[in-house]
Amino acid sequence: MTARIQVGGLHIAQELWQLVDSEICPGTGIDSATFWAKFEGIVNEFSPVNAKLLEKRQQLQQQIDQWHIDHPSKDFDPAKYKAFLFEIGYLVPEGEAFQISTENVDHEIAAQAGPQLVVPVKNARFALNAANARWGSLYDALYGTDAISEEDGAEQTKQYNPVRGNKVIAFAKQHLDTAAPLAKGSHADVTRYYIDAGVLRMQLTDGSTTTLAQTDKCVGYQGSADAPSAILLVNNGLHIEIQIDPSSVIGGSDRAGVKDLLVEAAVTTIMDCEDSVAAVDAEDKVEVYRNWLGLMQGNLSASLTKNGKEIVRELNDDRVYTAANANQSADIETVTLPGRSLLFVRNVGHLMTIDAVLDKNGNQVPEGILDGMLTVLAAMHDLKGNNNGRSNSRKGSVNIVKPKMHGPEEVQFTCDLFAKIEDALKLARNTIKVGIMDEERRTTLNLKECIRAAKDRVVFINTGFLDRTGDELHTSMLAGPFVPKSVMKQQKWISAYEDWNVDIGLECGLQGRAQIGKGMWPMPDEMAAMLEQKSAHPKAGANTAWVPSPNGAVLHSIHYHQINVADVQQQIKQRPRASIDSLLTIPLLAEGVTLTNEQIAFELENNAQGILGYVVRWIDQGVGCSKVPDINNVGLMEDRATLRISSQYLTNWLEHGICSEAQVMAALKKMAAVVDTQNAGDPLYTNMAPNFDGIAFKAACDLIFKGKSQPSGYTEPLLHAYRIQAKAG
Repeated sequence: MTARIQVGGLHIAQELWQLVDSEICPGTGIDSATFWAKFEGIVNEFSPVNAKLLEKRQQLQQQIDQWHIDHPSKDFDPAKYKAFLFEIGYLVPEGEAFQISTENVDHEIAAQAGPQLVVPVKNARFALNAANARWGSLYDALYGTDAISEEDGAEQTKQYNPVRGNKVIAFAKQHLDTAAPLAKGSHADVTRYYIDAGVLRMQLTDGSTTTLAQTDKCVGYQGSADAPSAILLVNNGLHIEIQIDPSSVIGGSDRAGVKDLLVEAAVTTIMDCEDSVAAVDAEDKVEVYRNWLGLMQGNLSASLTKNGKEIVRELNDDRVYTAANANQSADIETVTLPGRSLLFVRNVGHLMTIDAVLDKNGNQVPEGILDGMLTVLAAMHDLKGNNNGRSNSRKGSVNIVKPKMHGPEEVQFTCDLFAKIEDALKLARNTIKVGIMDEERRTTLNLKECIRAAKDRVVFINTGFLDRTGDELHTSMLAGPFVPKSVMKQQKWISAYEDWNVDIGLECGLQGRAQIGKGMWPMPDEMAAMLEQKSAHPKAGANTAWVPSPNGAVLHSIHYHQINVADVQQQIKQRPRASIDSLLTIPLLAEGVTLTNEQIAFELENNAQGILGYVVRWIDQGVGCSKVPDINNVGLMEDRATLRISSQYLTNWLEHGICSEAQVMAALKKMAAVVDTQNAGDPLYTNMAPNFDGIAFKAACDLIFKGKSQPSGYTEPLLHAYRIQAKAG
């Protein structure tokens, strides 16, 4: 039994009460008793509204299910379907044009286009690595990944390989030529960097000197002007620091003594309480909230052992430079840049409740309300300057990403909740900003009205293929069998969805005030492919996109130097808006198309393997996000979104007879043995085969065989129930 403390009508898990009372409240100006009294009032007011919103989701789903039963796919009429969605309120009328009016938006959100990390805040080491990934070594990111090929003697070896190193340096110098070209020659020809009368000058191999083609791209330096140790450049709003040290191994081999390029990379990071986290009870939530508190107080640390030595990780300090004043006001003496990524926090959605706090009737409170109150309370330390000199928001905002909202009513509910939290914690109106994740079908179709509901708070919208497809599958479950997952990205609705998000965002004035984001590159070991392909995101008008690692952020930053997203967005504003009719095109298998046994078997095994590989770690070890080998042993960064799409796919195919329950079970058992082999090196791992009687295997089965009845196809209810069972065992 959980030990509880009663405050008013609430029954609070003792460890959570202690965290709030002794760690979070002191220094905020809010005492523990006041906090819980205000929280109880909010729970009493907002829980019934939350429940009604969830009931509406279910009612709409039942109406859509019935429509598909009454209108088989062979008789499908797009116009009638669209009219029906308006009739039931799934689609809402579009209002007049407007522009968002969000104020006090942090520079990293409003003005800087760059990579974004998403990390489980429950893991302190991961959280620190991500927060510090604002800056990263380009040389290390290139040398240590497949971004540089191992051909021609450039293999990665235990000792430094100068052949590989030279390839890295050549790549980096070429990057400098793109981001900050010289008036004459190349950075590869530079033998000396120095500051003369506030201007960066370079001496070249032929003895001549030159400047940057645009001299104002040099904004600062460290060390002496005559022999600087670092040169700070800026391009498209992102910074590059040329580090100079002729006495170092790398610098000693470089004509100009350059030892590295330190690049501004993960400009923003989402500290996640949701999809990448396995947090099911008070014990887990305390860990989540304590780490977020440490980030907001600037004192989070984590110890690890590396090469036999203990290393303590903590947050980086800001970076300070002497200003290069030739093209700036003469009274600017120093340039200070944040040493850390600007942190969002992602709260959970409206669906889940948690027993960390019970209300006056003994019911679990909505987890999203608890997240909102506690993450904002912790962030008050940053707002009040109790942050160890390591500030997060320099505009006095708390930036919360809110996932899994269905339509404008649910966005309005979030905004109303945030206003009530502001009042409870004595914060100015609209201190709390909101990021709207465009990952549910009803939100996509009504995106303009969703943004309108949050027009004074919105700082972020994005697209996400996995969750969005999961909702597509569940909403239209009875419409017919869907095309295989392997070809889903080629379907008409997907391209419309990606364009629509940008089109609506720009129409509503997000440019220069908010982020328009794109989804994750899921393969952290495939950096060469990422360099080749992920430029598509800034080219699509996204001023941020998700990456799976600090190295990924460093390498993705290259794309934002190559592409000026603000210019791209200006061009996109001239095109016609994407078609809502294309968005409403359900990606069903065409009439008369029959999949081969081989195609069916591949899809079953591919989805089953992905489900099992993720679920077994979630249930048995409480790992909410990790690099999970796929069926081809390619490591994929997976969270609950990948689980949602895979489970709903198999549910859909079972529903329409593409496969049988026996076939799915056979695929699960076959892939369980594969997953066991893939995890053979993990001493904490428990095999699923050959008995298939463990909790994790049962959870995976239920996600598929009970997938039709899961609310919106979400995986959380089953995962949480089985994880609680596993922890109790």
